Amino acid sequence: MEGVLAMQRRRVVTGQRSDGKAIVVGDEMIDPLTVTLAPGCEFYPMWGADAPPTLPQSGVKPRTSAWFPPPGGFRFTLLTIPPDSEVAPPADLASALAEAAEKLPGMLEAVDAEYPHMHTTDTIDFVAILSGRLWLEIDDGQEIELRKGDSLIQNGTRHAWHNRASEPCEMIAATIGARRA
Repeated sequence: MEGVLAMQRRRVVTGQRSDGKAIVVGDEMIDPLTVTLAPGCEFYPMWGADAPPTLPQSGVKPRTSAWFPPPGGFRFTLLTIPPDSEVAPPADLASALAEAAEKLPGMLEAVDAEYPHMHTTDTIDFVAILSGRLWLEIDDGQEIELRKGDSLIQNGTRHAWHNRASEPCEMIAATIGARRA
C-alpha cells in the first residue's frame, strides 16, 4: 500500500441566505485522513457537529471535538478499508499510537485493550457498503459478511471490521451520538 496516492472525495454543501433562498456554499475536494496505525485505511470526515442541528443552516462546517459524536451530535464519514492481507503492524507502535490519537481523537479510547480490533462507541451507526466486502464481527466471534449495497444499523455494540477479500471496501457511515443507560 505504500506509495499509493489516496483518492480525494468531493463534498458539496448547501446553505440558506438570510432571505431563505437555497445556495451552494461549498464545493471542494476532501483529502482522507490516514494513520500509520491502520495502513491503507482512508478516513474522510465529510461533515458533523457536536450538537443537534438547527435550520436554517448557513452551510459553514461545524467544529467537532472528537472522532465520535457526543449525545445529540452526529458524523458523516466515508471510509476505505484495505484487505487484511495488505495490513502490517507499524514498526514504531508508540509513534503510530500518538499519531492516531492526534488525527482521530477519541478513536483509541473506544478500542478494547484485550482485543484491539474490537471497539464500542456510544453511537447509533448507519452504515452502507459502497464497494467491496466487509465482515462485521460481534461478541463470541459471530461474523456476518456485508457486500456492496448492504446496510447495517450498529446500535452501540462491541464490534470489529475485517476485510477478508482481496480488494478494498468502501463504506459510508452516518453516526449519531447516544447516551448509554
